Amino acid sequence: MSISKIKLLFSCLLVCILAACATSPTGRTQVAFMPDAEVNSMGLQAFDTLKRENKISHDTASNRFVSCVASAITREVGGEWEVVVFEDESLNAFALPGGKIGVHTGLLNLVDNQDQLAVVIGHEVGHVMARHSNERLSQQAGTNLGISLIQAIAAPQSALGQTAVGLLGIGAQYGVIMPFSRLHESEADTIGLDLMAKAGFNPAESIRLWQKMAQASQGAEPVEFLSTHPSHTSRIQNLQADLPRAQRLQQQANAAGKNPRCTK
Repeated sequence: MSISKIKLLFSCLLVCILAACATSPTGRTQVAFMPDAEVNSMGLQAFDTLKRENKISHDTASNRFVSCVASAITREVGGEWEVVVFEDESLNAFALPGGKIGVHTGLLNLVDNQDQLAVVIGHEVGHVMARHSNERLSQQAGTNLGISLIQAIAAPQSALGQTAVGLLGIGAQYGVIMPFSRLHESEADTIGLDLMAKAGFNPAESIRLWQKMAQASQGAEPVEFLSTHPSHTSRIQNLQADLPRAQRLQQQANAAGKNPRCTK
C-alpha cells in the first residue's frame, strides 16, 4: 500500500471519529459512527431470530410480571418496546436497539420482587439509551482498520513479524474492546439504577440482587481483567456509591405518584 493511500485511510478514520463524537447519558464522550437506523435494524433482525430459534414462555403470571416492570421502566424512556419472556434457565435478560426486551425464566426464578427485576431491565435498557451497541460496532471497525494500517506500514515477512501482528490483534482485544465493554456495563448500571428509581422502584434492591447473583455464580466468574463484565464485588461497590442519588430520585418519583405494584 502506498504512503498516499495510508494517509488517506488515516484521514478518513480521523474524520469519522471527529464527526461521530457524542455524549452518553452519564456525560462520557463516546465515538459512535454507525448509522442508528442500521444498528436498530440489526437489533430487530436479531430479535426476530431469537424468537424463531428459542422457546417463548406463555405463562400468564410471568408475562404479566415482566410486562408490568418493563412498562414502568420504558415509560421513562419513551417509544414503543416489545417484551418477550423466553423459556431459558440462564440468569439473563437483554435489550436490543429498536425497542426489544427479552427476559429469561431463569432470571425470574432468581429475583424476589419487582425491584430486583427492575434492576436488570433498567440496566439493559441503559445499554440502549447509551448507544453501546453502536459504540462497540464503531470500536471494532476502528480497531480492525488500525490493525490493517499497521500491517500495511510494517509489512512483516518473518515468522516473528507475523507473530507480532497476531499479538497486536490480541492486544487490541484485551486493551481496547473488552475494557470498553466493562465500562459499558458499569455505565449501564448507573443509568439503569437512576432509571428504575425514576420509575418508582427501590434502588437499594440492586445490592441484594447482585449479592444473589454472586451466590448463584458460586465463584465461577472469570478474572475481571479478562471479562466483559465487572466482578460482582466491583459492581456492588459502584452501586453502593450511586445509591444515595438514586434514592433521592425514587423519593421524587413516589411523591409524584409513581408507585409500581408488579406482583411476581
